[in-house]
Amino acid sequence: QVQLVESGGGLVQAGGSLRLSCAASGSIASVNTMAWYRQAPGKQRDLVARIITGGSTNYADSVKGRFTISRDNAKNTGYLQMNSLKPEDTAVYYCNAEIRRMWPSRTDSYWGQGTQVTVSS
Repeated sequence: QVQLVESGGGLVQAGGSLRLSCAASGSIASVNTMAWYRQAPGKQRDLVARIITGGSTNYADSVKGRFTISRDNAKNTGYLQMNSLKPEDTAVYYCNAEIRRMWPSRTDSYWGQGTQVTVSS
């Protein structure tokens, strides 16, 4: 069984910062791409940032220069550092990862349970 557990959400004033964490656990052989998505009420789930195993990253235009995605491969954990937060960043943030299990040896996409980020003006 493989799980993704997110933490770090909360309420912050505009201009503030939050750091989200996403820890993968279970029978894991390797964690490939890790990504963060967000979904605001009444809207679709959109990609925020993605990081591949080698460390290359890409970001949504709306968060470039404010958010930084990173990972600790030894801990199977990903992070999203969010600075200069805006009210429009308010959403439920979801972690997604492509994980290869040890047995059976297969790669699947996994989602975390989501963590609420609320930015007040």
